[in-house]
Amino acid sequence: VADKIRLIPQDFFAELCEQIIQHLNHKIPGINTAELCQRIQTSGVDINIADLAKIANTLSFLFSTAARNNLSTEELLAALGSGVSTLPKHAVQVIRHVWSEQGKAIAASEDVRSEAAVGQFVDMKWKLGVAMSSDTCRSLKYPYVTVTLTVADPSGQITDKSFEMTIPQFKNFFRQFKEMASVLETV
Repeated sequence: VADKIRLIPQDFFAELCEQIIQHLNHKIPGINTAELCQRIQTSGVDINIADLAKIANTLSFLFSTAARNNLSTEELLAALGSGVSTLPKHAVQVIRHVWSEQGKAIAASEDVRSEAAVGQFVDMKWKLGVAMSSDTCRSLKYPYVTVTLTVADPSGQITDKSFEMTIPQFKNFFRQFKEMASVLETV
């Protein structure tokens, strides 16, 4: 991971650390590594989304573990130990700065945070389409609904999940949402 961190310019690394801190403080649902990766690549750095996700997971683990153990900035850097010598100087400076500025807030929120491995809903988009024909059928005129859910997994990585439903499936989906809403009204 240290080799990949070395590739990332300091400003992008700082932005990644800030997003992780905000996620751990429950201020944002997750880290949009796809968008950040695209911006880093546009700046001329050759890094892929899988490597950036590994870096984000490593930093998230680092900060959340430090929060659970209520580490000071010096204790965090000492805990990194030999890792500090392999990390680029700019990364150590960013970690030091971010942790000294916002580490205590994470420590407080980590006390309340449950360790359940459940993702978080971020957004939903849908569209109605009609399949007009196919190679086996000249006139389908088959309506469908495409739904794209944007979710943040427990580590904070934001991903899109898309699926298609027939109109009867969508009506069942909608009915279940109405049931959830009516149950929530009683709470």
